[in-house]
Amino acid sequence: MSGLGQEKVATAMAEGIRSSDTTRLTRIEPDVRLVVLARTMQSRGAGSEAMLRDSAVHWARHGETCVGQALYRHSSMFRNASEAPAWSHLELIYFRDIVPAGAIKELVLDQQPAETHLLRAEILLTTPSAFVMPRGWKGSAERPERQVSLEYIDVRPAHLGEYRDIMRAYIGPAAAMVVAAGKIGTFRTMETAAVLYRDPDLNIDWNQIHLCEVDPAGFTGFGEEFDAALREISPEGGFTAVFAGLDRMRSIPRWTFNDPVVEADAGLGQLDLEQPPQA
Repeated sequence: MSGLGQEKVATAMAEGIRSSDTTRLTRIEPDVRLVVLARTMQSRGAGSEAMLRDSAVHWARHGETCVGQALYRHSSMFRNASEAPAWSHLELIYFRDIVPAGAIKELVLDQQPAETHLLRAEILLTTPSAFVMPRGWKGSAERPERQVSLEYIDVRPAHLGEYRDIMRAYIGPAAAMVVAAGKIGTFRTMETAAVLYRDPDLNIDWNQIHLCEVDPAGFTGFGEEFDAALREISPEGGFTAVFAGLDRMRSIPRWTFNDPVVEADAGLGQLDLEQPPQA
């Protein structure tokens, strides 16, 4: 975990946005990244979600490096290439620099309540230049028609570096345009740095989680939203050309729509663009 402790968080104006667009975005830059503790869980009983909700609301107990927490409830499958049963909740807790040992002990190592079955716990890092949020993000309550899209992606190990470069050079800048235009809520790309726990019976794997807020009605993927932006950014062409490169590197074992239970992550959209946290 010591390597993660060297990461620093900074933010800057998103590149690739036309100067006439006044939307200010928070982006985690290539040399400095947020650290995320993610828990994939199956809720058992009516009281389980209430406990998870209370935990998310009181995220500040994790200490001064914690900048917010969110909890999502599974709603439906968009795509599914796995026989693994659907889990009920995903929890994301965001930190500057490090995930404190106390948070890992409480949420991973200690025995969890019987009503909540922990399936997987992992440390994620924000993918360079591909973590974009509107400045002043306050959650998706103002757009109740939207749900949270969660892509669980498995990139082949030999292509991890190349995949990250494509996300940095093309997908992140295109996403900044799409977010600024209000077509999706946020675009948060995160990659697995370490799996802390995995249920032996969980027969599905991934090493990337991509999160954004979309209207699921008629949703067919990101082709339409991203095509025009990618044509401005990529000399190889638009959506089809760029995503063809991605598809040879990865599989998507599961892609789900989710309801936001708690979005106590406004701190991510309030990070100071002009004066990032100092060491």
